Order: sequence, then structure tokens, then C-alpha cells
Amino acid sequence: METAAPSAVIVAIDGPSGTGKSSTSKAVAAKLGLRYLDTGAQYRAITWWMITNGVDTEDPQAVAVAASKPTIVSGTDPAAPTITVDGVDASAPIRTQAVTSKVSAVSAVPEVRTLITELQRSIAAGAEGGIVVEGRDIGTTVLPDADLKVFLTASAEARAARRSGELRGKEAADLATTREALIKRDAADSGRKTSPLAKADDAVEVDTTELTLEQVIECVVTLVEEKRAGRK
Repeated sequence: METAAPSAVIVAIDGPSGTGKSSTSKAVAAKLGLRYLDTGAQYRAITWWMITNGVDTEDPQAVAVAASKPTIVSGTDPAAPTITVDGVDASAPIRTQAVTSKVSAVSAVPEVRTLITELQRSIAAGAEGGIVVEGRDIGTTVLPDADLKVFLTASAEARAARRSGELRGKEAADLATTREALIKRDAADSGRKTSPLAKADDAVEVDTTELTLEQVIECVVTLVEEKRAGRK
């Protein structure tokens, strides 16, 4: 007797920087045979394009006018996620401090969010077998009907330590500076008028402060499996 294939499931994972969203989302997707989408990379990609093309990222009107010009393509293989802008591999340049310092301003522009949100919904709808989508407004705005919503949190100190560990060379920052930058980013993302960072009412909150990455992954995998089991 053949075993039925697991039903397709859409998982939304939200939370601020440094909570383990990316590592958790990729691992969960890989373990469960799902696709994976890093929505933050898309906002970084459009920000990188703006910087590269001389658009004033502090001018919302200029950003809005230019928003539809770049073509952003996201690969959804959790083992090797890719992102290109106008056919150019942008996976490395979008992670620079220059982009990090400007992405909140660019992503707060309504025209940018509308375009990227449509792109994200299209990718999720076309993901055969299901997908794990991570970001800041997935459960509240992008995919409000997601099968499972998870909101990851952690103390500012724990998040700063993790982010500092991710930085290399001249971009490495001390803990206090990193913590200050994270808090500033949180305020910008939570305070923007369009699709702010927020926990969906029906999201499961997971505090990762005292948990190892493996523990967080196992927790989310269990939540997804319970959701699938509940459908049978």
C-alpha cells in the first residue's frame, strides 16, 4: 500500500533580525521537502539596485518611481537559494553594510512593498509541494492565509551576539554597536505605515534566546508536522 505524499503547506516565519529566521527557515524547508523564500533578500536586492543606479534612497518619491525598473528573480531551493537582479547574481553584494543601512528606508516605500509583495505571493502560489516564506510581514500582509504562522523573537543581546558573529573583516562591529543598529532597525520596521513588522494574531511565538538553532528547527518542524497531521 502506497503512502500518500504529505499535503502542500505554506509556512510563514516572521520576526526581527538575529532571531534565526533564515537558518531556521532553510533547515525546516530542507527537512520537510518544501521550497524556501527569503523575502528580506528581495528588499535588499531592490535596495542594492537603487544604490548601484544612483537613486537617492532617502527620497521616497525617487524610490517609488524607480521601483518597477529592476527584475528580481529568487531561486527557492533551500539548499542553495539564489537571487539575481537583471540577471546578475546579487547574493553577495546585498549583504554589505551599505545595503543594510538603507534597506529599511527603501522597504518602507509603499510602491516598493506593493511590487515585492505581489512577487512574493506569486512565488508562494507556484511552489509545488509547499514553501517556507520568511520575512517581517508574511503572516500579517503577504500570506495572511498561510497554513502555519511562526513569529521568532529573542533578546536584543542574543540577537546582537548572533549578528556580530555573522559579520566579517572590516564590517565586523562590536556588540554594543550591533545591538544599537538592531534596535534602530526594529523601530523603523515596526513603525512604518505600510506593512510594519508585527506578530499575526494567530501566529505561534517562539523565543529563541535560550535555544540552540537545532532546538528552534525541531520546534518549527514539529509545528508543521502537527499542522499536516491535523488535515488528515
